[in-house]
Amino acid sequence: MKKAIAILTAGGDCPGLNAVIRAVTKKAIIEYGMEVIGIEDGYEGLIHDRHRKLTYEDVSGILTLGGTILGTSNTANPYKYAAREGAKPSFNDLSKVAIRNLEKMDIDCLICVGGDGTLHSAYKLYRDGVPVIGIPKTIDNDIMGTDVTFGFDSAVWIATEGIDRLHTTAQSHHRVMIIEVMGREAGWIALYSGVAGGGDIILIPEIPYDIDIIAQVVKERQRHGKKFSIVVVAEGARPKGGDTVVNRVVKGSAYPVRLGGIGFALGRQIEGLAGLETRTVVMGHLLRGGTPTPFDRILATRLGTKAVDMAKKKEFGRMVGVEGNLFVKVPLKKAASGSKLVPLDHPLIKSARSIGTSFGDRK
Repeated sequence: MKKAIAILTAGGDCPGLNAVIRAVTKKAIIEYGMEVIGIEDGYEGLIHDRHRKLTYEDVSGILTLGGTILGTSNTANPYKYAAREGAKPSFNDLSKVAIRNLEKMDIDCLICVGGDGTLHSAYKLYRDGVPVIGIPKTIDNDIMGTDVTFGFDSAVWIATEGIDRLHTTAQSHHRVMIIEVMGREAGWIALYSGVAGGGDIILIPEIPYDIDIIAQVVKERQRHGKKFSIVVVAEGARPKGGDTVVNRVVKGSAYPVRLGGIGFALGRQIEGLAGLETRTVVMGHLLRGGTPTPFDRILATRLGTKAVDMAKKKEFGRMVGVEGNLFVKVPLKKAASGSKLVPLDHPLIKSARSIGTSFGDRK
């Protein structure tokens, strides 16, 4: 009998998802003669039994396409599924429904492509007897057990281009320009794009900032003839002794607290303390959209083909991770164990400090 594998993409979208779908489907069909089933809208489709067969033709020409042809959902958790009863959501464990739907598909492996929330559910499904393999995906680069995730490089490129464009208008108007980027509790995007874009001040969640120090830095730049400053701030950055800025709370979501707004709060404080005009740009979902970079296309392709090899060998309960130049098999339990934050001794932080970049904690 012909073996079959299923694939789903869950959580937030990012560049490179279609490259993974393409790699998994083509490798499974060409090399192993497998049938491939695409589950629609992540775990939402698994719960409601929405899926379709993927053919070679279905995935041809999608390498450069952003988003995911299968769709996704960042609110559907089979173990804590939100159902509205009036204005108040209630939560139900529909994991047995999801598992029964998988059994009806008669698959040999489920490949889950997603971030830590997706992989946490994947680990639970594996623990409940489902043959699962994970592929790490997120623009935030915060998954444990892997040096890098696809989507991150594309997000850094987009953020860096934004910073590059802000330089010219900041210089023309002698303003402090603030660019707010995504990342949740991790500062990877802000750190990498801030260094690549020549940010004068980079604020990340891992290093609480002092607003008085930030004001001193921009004023000192003014005194030395630098009539503009670029501040790159992660959405999860917070002041010393303070809290993150919450944009809204989405009931029924795997991540109900949505961060955002730190850039505007920071701008008002800088204007008040330094007396300098500020403008804030929020990159937001621009970082998730569009064509993946060549690096992400290649990484997604290699992760996808590696996952199919692991499925063939029945190496379930693991995620394909990257360690240096090697691809490694990471236990899903480790991948689902929390967020990978920027270490305070990261070489890029040291390099940035050595060329005068401020992290808001000291001048």
